[in-house]
Amino acid sequence: MTTPASHAQGLGDESSIWFKLTPLLRGDPENPMRILMHMTERYGPVLPVNLANQRIVLISEPEYFKHVLVTKADNYIKYFDGLKPIFGKSMITNDGALWQKIRMPQQPAFHPDMFAEYIPYFLQAIQTKMDLWADLAKTGETFEMVEQTWTLAADMICKALFDRDMPFNPHVVFKCVKTYTDVMNHRDIRLRKQAGEVFEMNDEDAAKSMETWASVPPAVMGADPREMRERTLLKMIEAAVADPTVPEFDTQQAIDELKQYLWAGTETTALTLAWALYETSRRPEAAERIRREGETVYGDRPPTAADYSGLAYTRAVIQETMRLYPPIWGLIRVAVEDDIIGGKEIKAGDRVTLFAYGAHHNPKFWDEPEEFRPERWMAGNAKKQVKYSYIPFGAGKRSCIGGAMSQVENTLALSLLLRRFRPEYVGANPAGISATVTLTPKGGLPFIIRELS
Repeated sequence: MTTPASHAQGLGDESSIWFKLTPLLRGDPENPMRILMHMTERYGPVLPVNLANQRIVLISEPEYFKHVLVTKADNYIKYFDGLKPIFGKSMITNDGALWQKIRMPQQPAFHPDMFAEYIPYFLQAIQTKMDLWADLAKTGETFEMVEQTWTLAADMICKALFDRDMPFNPHVVFKCVKTYTDVMNHRDIRLRKQAGEVFEMNDEDAAKSMETWASVPPAVMGADPREMRERTLLKMIEAAVADPTVPEFDTQQAIDELKQYLWAGTETTALTLAWALYETSRRPEAAERIRREGETVYGDRPPTAADYSGLAYTRAVIQETMRLYPPIWGLIRVAVEDDIIGGKEIKAGDRVTLFAYGAHHNPKFWDEPEEFRPERWMAGNAKKQVKYSYIPFGAGKRSCIGGAMSQVENTLALSLLLRRFRPEYVGANPAGISATVTLTPKGGLPFIIRELS
């Protein structure tokens, strides 16, 4: 049996791409993505880099994204070394026939027709968050926005997909997950191992974090249902466990599937919403336009699924935020067989990093790419985009199962939160970027909140 401590120490293994990439990212402490962009500009869109005993190929052109994710998808499998303690054997870490078997029972939960059923539960979670923000507005205290949006996203997932109130303290779980996924923690572990230091995992490090994290999915499954709803993702997962024709879907598989939704689904949604609040805080005119749009579309009543299409500008703000700050800044695949991309040889075993951030910020594909310009997503402008130049949820058959739902969550949350509050960013301007497994704000996003009259 593998212990949480051994999992955590495995993050520092020489083979971990997360550890190996950190030297490349240290040259620009405020935005390490710029280092990778300079490299691709100078050396081309297919850039092999030898790091220790591993070859990493950095790819930054949409046509090559299509090659890896769509045209020859079976030749490039997902890479999640070091993250299996978080995701277990969930479909996010699987490929091929097994991935298909695991995904199929869950796919109906993410059909757009289901969103109308989920929206009332999204709204309940948003209302809970607004009640908390009303208290924060009275005290005037500074708070960390990513933590606020993470706890909101976790609440939305639990209520809508699992028919549960959160049976855990989301603030504690947030800190535990961040402790584990911060790449610099991996580096610290590795450097201590290189120095031959013998060290024990204690309550403040990755092992303890993973123990806390491991307790969350069973707590959700064991909690009392809120309404005994039959059409939920949790019910679909439980049905798969009971189905003798899918022996791979056992109880442990069910627990691991919850892990991916409670981490991956929560983390990416939370980061997008936090960055959107940061950008609209810096641009009061954008925040005001979102408020006016909400007043026009749904007025004083709760928004419905029918209102979502009417929130065109708010949705464009979310899309533009994901362009500027793609939560997954690089999609990593492992080449199964030798290949040729852009005239460069790809060897079996190469770690191929699809540099989404680079394509999202490339002036070849976007006018004024560093400008926050939601209008580029409205009134037919999106038709001008180069296909695969925008991949916040990946592409092809392995694209994120919950991507469309995440946009609904964030559009509604941004509209409702800004109609009642004026969040004010009070950190360094501009905010720095930290390239962990996800694209996170360096040091967080400190805010104060004011309630609108």
